[in-house]
Amino acid sequence: MPTDFLSEALRLASNSARNGGGPFGAVLVRGSEVIATGSNQVTSANDPTAHAEVVAIRAACQQVGTFRLDDCVLYASCEPCPMCLAAIYWARIPRVVFAATRADAARAGFDDEAIYAELAKPLAERTVCMEHAASLEATAPFRIWQANPQRTDY
Repeated sequence: MPTDFLSEALRLASNSARNGGGPFGAVLVRGSEVIATGSNQVTSANDPTAHAEVVAIRAACQQVGTFRLDDCVLYASCEPCPMCLAAIYWARIPRVVFAATRADAARAGFDDEAIYAELAKPLAERTVCMEHAASLEATAPFRIWQANPQRTDY
């Protein structure tokens, strides 16, 4: 049942919060089978990318042996942040079901609005200095990849 999967994501989030981690959980489902779960491990792993959704996506990809999860549904305790949303798009996950909203997260101290605002700005106006270092070799890796008949398209 979809509500069971969302309940599991919320249980994972609550357990993480109870144990000193971030209050986020995620469950990846293929058909009616849970293929991976994740809870926030940012502080326990000292890894700012170890959000529950990313942890679950990494585990699912290892479990199924592919980087494409285009036949899965992600159940998350909260609306995914910009980083997790990007990972969801890269993994080709077609559907996300979440409980709390990003506004709920912001009220609890997890406010991503600054990131959304930064992404909308031109490079020169961003808080993080973004410099384009033009180089004649800059596109060489792309050409090599495109010419490789054994490449895996993604």
